[in-house]
Amino acid sequence: MSGPEHRRPGLVPPTLRGYRKGWLRGDLVAGLTVWAVLVPESIAYATLAGAPPITGLYAAPAALALYALFGGSRQLVVGPMSTTAVLSAGIVAAVSGGGADAATLTAGLAVVAGAVAMVAGLLRLGFLASFVSEPVMKGFITGLALTIVVGQLPALFGVDGGDGEFFGKLWGLVTALGQTHVPTLAIGALSVVGILVLRRFLPLVPAALLAVAAGVAATVLLGLDGHGVDIVGTLPSGLPPLGLPDLSLSQYGALVGGGTAVALLGFAEGFGAAKTYAARTGDRIDGNRELFGMGAANLASGFGSGMVVNGSLSKTAVNAGAGSRSQVSGLTAALFTVLTLLFLTGLFEKLPEAVLAAVVITAVVELVDLRAIRELYRVATPGLRAAYGATARADFISAVGAMFGVLLFGTLQGLLIGVGLALLLLLYRASRPNIAELGRVAATVGDVRPQWEDLARDSGNRPEPGVVVLRVEGGLFFANAAWVHDRAVAEAKDPKTRAVVLDAQTVPFVDLTAARMLRRLSDDVRGAGGRLLLAHGIGQVRDLLDTPEDVFATVEEAVRAAGRDDARDERGPDAPDGPATPAG
Repeated sequence: MSGPEHRRPGLVPPTLRGYRKGWLRGDLVAGLTVWAVLVPESIAYATLAGAPPITGLYAAPAALALYALFGGSRQLVVGPMSTTAVLSAGIVAAVSGGGADAATLTAGLAVVAGAVAMVAGLLRLGFLASFVSEPVMKGFITGLALTIVVGQLPALFGVDGGDGEFFGKLWGLVTALGQTHVPTLAIGALSVVGILVLRRFLPLVPAALLAVAAGVAATVLLGLDGHGVDIVGTLPSGLPPLGLPDLSLSQYGALVGGGTAVALLGFAEGFGAAKTYAARTGDRIDGNRELFGMGAANLASGFGSGMVVNGSLSKTAVNAGAGSRSQVSGLTAALFTVLTLLFLTGLFEKLPEAVLAAVVITAVVELVDLRAIRELYRVATPGLRAAYGATARADFISAVGAMFGVLLFGTLQGLLIGVGLALLLLLYRASRPNIAELGRVAATVGDVRPQWEDLARDSGNRPEPGVVVLRVEGGLFFANAAWVHDRAVAEAKDPKTRAVVLDAQTVPFVDLTAARMLRRLSDDVRGAGGRLLLAHGIGQVRDLLDTPEDVFATVEEAVRAAGRDDARDERGPDAPDGPATPAG
């Protein structure tokens, strides 16, 4: 193998490694397509973050370039996004004061979020994204999208919006509808309809850019700003000022908590998008590299007077659909955004704010996925409900909790509520594992190794008279040891029960507390007049039991051993035992 790439692969970013000349045309076309979507959305999301509109354009070039250098996805598009923009607005509002304006605090938050993500990547903490489950993310994004839509509707109607979270904003809108500015509503509604129609019938056309162009043209030709239609106003041209945002150490400290939340949320969303498109090309996405790459993108954005950024699923879909094969498309979009800053910002100064609201609304309305949340409710089958009760719908509960947490309390609080509910329900189910009573499958009676299955699932399964066979469906550890002990003892106290067989085939692990519980359980079952036998015993259990001969290789052998005990009791204590096969 020859060539500089093979001699010194470390100098070539993974997103450009193995590049082929045949990919160039597709990457350039995709880059232009992404630029057409990125520019209006970046301006819109900057206003969503409570920062000057130009802040979104400042963020995009540096973020795209740094991610291409340090990230791991060939197709992920990084830039301002609605979810992190709203979260940024809430964090900046909470720590505002001390002489710093919103733009400086917004850039400072990007720096903090970037530093947190880069350190997390170096410490190999990419696994933390797994704690934000898909149902929690679905509920969170749905709640966030609803909040964004309600927050943008006042600009669409030309009225003042309400304060607070979702319901406060909604009530403020309802009470202000009598002051609706008809020209503003007309241009905003036409923009919404036009974007949706173009996306439906001409998906490769940059609908957002066309809506922006039409809005600017309408303002110039019809003088909309002279008829009370609010417009974006002055956008400074030229490259952004570079350097660390001018904040005090105490202000940076106040941003750490929010910056950590932004880093986690942005990473989780971008990582999901990166994995989705990597699966189509056979690439592998490393979570730690993604953390570092996303951190570098945010750090660069903050140093360039920008805002927080993360991977965008919608823009990545546009990128891939336009033929992108590598981050050359991202670098192309970055280059054209720089040209926009240098020469084209004046074109956007006449843009009606109602059109910006339309761009945001149409971008996020597709994220309101109530159907997916309903599907989470239906996942709980009768068997799961019988085994776990209300916690059988743990995913639905955590998704709804995240959604209403956002609607009632705010973005960060909603995410924490969703994650907290998911972990709490997980711990509850782990501490109350399903314990199924088993019977022989009728079709296998007489086989050398008949099968044993849950009696509750099939009434045709046959229990063994005098022997209760229990299967613990989960690991045995300190949190559920007492639960399993009490169930087995309760079965042993039944006068009809001569033995309890514990099937450990579905027990993946046993900790020391549970192993000692099993030893105590053997004594307690014996005290209740029965005998405890273990099937499919795990080695660490067998080692700690006082009577290792009570551990058998299969449920059938354990049941037969219990039957031999019954026969010996009927014949007398001196009767010889039949053959047994303990697990060795």
